[in-house]
Formats: sequence, C-alpha cells, structure tokens
Amino acid sequence: MGPHGVDFGPPTPHINQKRIGTAMKIFLDTADVAEIREYAASGLVDGVTTNPSLAAKTGRDYVESLKEICDIVPGAVSAEVLATDYDGMLKQAAIFTKIAKNIAVKVPLTWDGLKACAALSAQGHMVNVTLCFSPVQAMMAAKAGATFISPFIGRVDDIGEDGLGLIRDIRAIYDNYGFKTQILAASVRHVMHVREAALLGADVATIPTDVFKKLLGHPLTDKGLAAFIADAKKAGVVIKG
Repeated sequence: MGPHGVDFGPPTPHINQKRIGTAMKIFLDTADVAEIREYAASGLVDGVTTNPSLAAKTGRDYVESLKEICDIVPGAVSAEVLATDYDGMLKQAAIFTKIAKNIAVKVPLTWDGLKACAALSAQGHMVNVTLCFSPVQAMMAAKAGATFISPFIGRVDDIGEDGLGLIRDIRAIYDNYGFKTQILAASVRHVMHVREAALLGADVATIPTDVFKKLLGHPLTDKGLAAFIADAKKAGVVIKG
C-alpha cells in the first residue's frame, strides 16, 4: 500500500535483469590497422568502429583501411558516411557494403539518417546509428531498424549530464518493448565507463586502444604475480618438460 491507502502494485523490477546467454562485446574505436591487428590477436576484440576522422590520423585511404580491418576482426566493422542527405548516404553505403559482409554502415541520428537506416536495414545490411544523446532518439533509431545505437556517454558527461544514465534509460526502453537494436556504448573515456556500461546491460562498448590496454590492469595483480615468481625462485621450483 502506498500513502493514503492507494495500492500502487508491486515495485518496478530493476532494469538490469540477468541477460542469459549474452556477454558485452568489445569493439576497438580506431582506424589504425596495426593496432587492430595487435589487439585482435588476443581474441578479445569482437569488432571495430571507425570514422573518417580516425582514418585521417593514419594517413591511409579510408576504404582500403576498411578492407584490411574487415579481414582481421570477425564481427561488425562500422564505416561512417560523410554525406548528410539521404541519397548521398545510400551512395556511400553502397561503396561500404561491397567491401565485406561484416560492414555496418554508420549513419547520423537525423531524419535523413534514420530514413537511410530503414532502407539499408530492409536490404539486409547492418546499420550503426551514431550521435545519440537521448533515450527518445534511441527509441526512434530502433523503430527504424538500427542494428546498433551509439549513445555517447563521455560527451553527455562533458555537458554536466549523466552519460551512464542514458545507457540505463535506453536499456529500459528497449527491454520494455523487445527492441533488438544493440546498445553500443560510445565516447568511452576510462575503465570505469566500461565497468558501468557492462553493469547496466550495454550490448557493446567501443573503446579507444589506450583504454583497452588498461582493462586487465590492477596493482594487486602485478604485486601478486611478482610475489608468486619470487617465492618460486626462492624455493627452487623448476618446470621440466
């Protein structure tokens, strides 16, 4: 019973319910082929997100880089269009989708972008809708058939709002209505963003390589390993083949 004898029913369940049979995917947010090849060898990289700005930093042709990246990673590789109009997006998407089957065309969260998303999804292509900053935007992208929605948690934090709260709210909306669009946490700034995104049920986190390298780090791991090796040497332990 609530106040004044009003029955509000059972409490609302926590939105982060157990998600059976799934694990948060890790994408690298880079266009550097050498970096991708190095870290993909760990077996821990599920995909890649790129954009022309990241590609420009490498000094290589964007399309040629995408071809190599698609050969390295097994999962989705996001290739971002530069066009802002519907026809231009579809023309550039046609170039990207010829590269490999694991290309996800990245389009902006605009009216033309969602129109292109719907058309590309209907053709069977993966689509990553980017520059998401509100739960309602995410709902609209899901209705347009987006494979991935990219909420920018770091940029939301930058303006004094709750970036991780955005992930939480999108997760609730998607679970309420059974949307299959995957939440791809973007603009990740540090390991804590990765941890919290996983706790909130994000399907994917796309991570800069400097943050990716820190995911396994912990001072107690380093200290424990050093002590273990020192004890083994002191005891004269040798592993013979």
